[in-house]
Amino acid sequence: MTRSIAFRADGDAGSRNQRLLVQLRWIAIGGQLTAILAVNFGLGITLPLTPMLATLGVLLGLNLFALFRRGRSTTNLQMFGVLLVDVGALTVQLYLSGGATNPFVTLYLLQVVIGAVLLSAWSSWALVAMTSVAFAALAVVHRPLPLPAALASALSPGFMAANWFNFTLTSILLVAFVTRMARNVRDRDAHLAAIRQRAAEEDHIVRMGLLASGAAHELGTPLASLSVALGDWRQEPAIAGSRRLAAEVDEMRDEIARCKKILGGVLFAAGEVTGEAPVRTSLHRFLEGVVEDWRGKGPVPLRFESHLGPDRPIVADRALAQALTNLFDNAAEAGAGSITLAAVMDGPILVLAVRDDGRGFREDMLGTVGQPYRSSKEAGGLGLFLATNVLRTLGGTLEAQNRAGGGAEVVLALPIASLALEETE
Repeated sequence: MTRSIAFRADGDAGSRNQRLLVQLRWIAIGGQLTAILAVNFGLGITLPLTPMLATLGVLLGLNLFALFRRGRSTTNLQMFGVLLVDVGALTVQLYLSGGATNPFVTLYLLQVVIGAVLLSAWSSWALVAMTSVAFAALAVVHRPLPLPAALASALSPGFMAANWFNFTLTSILLVAFVTRMARNVRDRDAHLAAIRQRAAEEDHIVRMGLLASGAAHELGTPLASLSVALGDWRQEPAIAGSRRLAAEVDEMRDEIARCKKILGGVLFAAGEVTGEAPVRTSLHRFLEGVVEDWRGKGPVPLRFESHLGPDRPIVADRALAQALTNLFDNAAEAGAGSITLAAVMDGPILVLAVRDDGRGFREDMLGTVGQPYRSSKEAGGLGLFLATNVLRTLGGTLEAQNRAGGGAEVVLALPIASLALEETE
């Protein structure tokens, strides 16, 4: 674990791949130098040592330059350029030592595989084309090796053509399958990252639910005491005989009742039994109730546009009602002068759109809507985060966008089956 953390800290994937290429190039330099010296001095085959060693010097300089840039980000184009230098160096070495008749010509496949793993699709196929052309050219243009009679052999043009075709076909198949497998691995990693992100968000929700339910339990007792005390005050002659004082006490009792209702909703959303049976209602009545509740305390006008068609029975979902209330609150706090809730049925999917004429979302927020502590409000605003997770538990989705005429639109889509009332005989 410690090694992987340190590995990530050194830079991005491009720089790590660059370091792997440097290590592979060191091996290639050492292998080529050993082969050149062994063939020239061990087998007695005269090679053009000066240009071949100069080519190795180019690879050595490329490696030193790569070490100098260590830790910097490497783009696909830069990686492609580096592999082209490697292919060019190998081509020069093969040209000076027999061309396509040299058995080391298959080292082109190593460059093709590396390109298929590290490069984007167009770069990988470009590398296949260049190595195939280089192979064909080396079959025609090269410096013949002055082999001893015991080692000399003649390869027919037909054999060389078949060898080239074999190389090209192998390169195409390698790139086709390796790139597909690499894409599958990337998709899997992205899926695992999304699962980990969702698990982290759900853990965050669980923690908030525990805090909220704990606070709801703690606040229940003092609110009940205040309700009893206000009931006693209401019976006092001094208060009962004063219309103003009696009205103020009644208003306080109403507000305490409202607080208790909110706390009951918090406990219900947290999954705790409150002793209340599920509320049977209809879809239209449920949405109208959410709108009316917010209108009673909301600072801006809220309009309800229903295109639901025939009404249908459902079980009132307090979590969904709270999610809609949070979206109304967010719109009001974003400077909206008016808010609209539009409801429509799209087959089995219930679509709810909350539109406003406020400031809208920042462009950098639109890609992260629904993540915790991502809001246009300074306080962090968990409204969209909570709404996203409510929709997720109901099997739905939430999307947000800015409207062309100004303001924002948040669209909630969920299967109506998640709210449907199951009839029993």
